[in-house]
Amino acid sequence: MTGQVRRVLVVDDDELLREVAKASLELVAGWSVSTAASGVEAHELARVEHPDAIMLDVMMPGQDGPTTLTALRRDAATHDIPVIFLTAKNNTLGWTDSGLAGVIAKPFDAMRLAAQVSELLGWQE
Repeated sequence: MTGQVRRVLVVDDDELLREVAKASLELVAGWSVSTAASGVEAHELARVEHPDAIMLDVMMPGQDGPTTLTALRRDAATHDIPVIFLTAKNNTLGWTDSGLAGVIAKPFDAMRLAAQVSELLGWQE
């Protein structure tokens, strides 16, 4: 893929994690990254921006990651956006059956994050 900048939405209730992921993906991969602090905010942004992928925290107050994923999949405007869960949980069984592109464990390696996302989504840089 040449000439087009990947657009990724990072969703996490932890501000520091959002900033580290944003800086990592922008500096290492040159992608355009927007962030959201909640599932509801993420869904609204995804409808407007239609990013190339969403990195979604599993455990958030209010609307958690799985609930947000269900809402995204039910919405015609966002149903086709690949979603990767970000999680500190060890039990990820069954998640790949829910239409997820993959799961990245937290804490992640900031220098390898873009490569992990690219690998999960089949993006050849």
